[in-house]
Amino acid sequence: MSGNLVVRPVAREDHTQWLPLWDGYNAFYGRSGATALQPEITAMTWVRFFDPYEPVHALVAEQDGKLLGLTHYLYHRSTTMIEANCYLQDLFTTQDARGQGVGRALIEAVYREAKAAGATRVYWLTHETNETAMKLYDKVAEKSGFLVYRQEL
Repeated sequence: MSGNLVVRPVAREDHTQWLPLWDGYNAFYGRSGATALQPEITAMTWVRFFDPYEPVHALVAEQDGKLLGLTHYLYHRSTTMIEANCYLQDLFTTQDARGQGVGRALIEAVYREAKAAGATRVYWLTHETNETAMKLYDKVAEKSGFLVYRQEL
């Protein structure tokens, strides 16, 4: 990727470019068509990025005025440490940007933001079939060994 890649906080005027990235991320995880997120969820997600009382944040990767990727992350407390944790919830790049350093740049930007906010850990989940992403993740973080269990309510 050329040197003019910029990772920055999402801005309100990014919505028209952010939305296709968000839709692409959701489609990757099977949330499209009949299983798509309700529009209200997407709208609320967008609003939360600009609410100073919300712990949810968004960064985008931009090159030559075009958004190539996004990451969303949030801070939360833990019962096992004093400092906040940072959960990197969403990470997505355009197909053309994959393998070009965009994903790594977004992750490293989250690391910097989390450190500046006083968090001492950044963590995330991925699906066990996401082998392409795991090639990057294995280079920038360590596997914790934990498995995720969940129950929809």
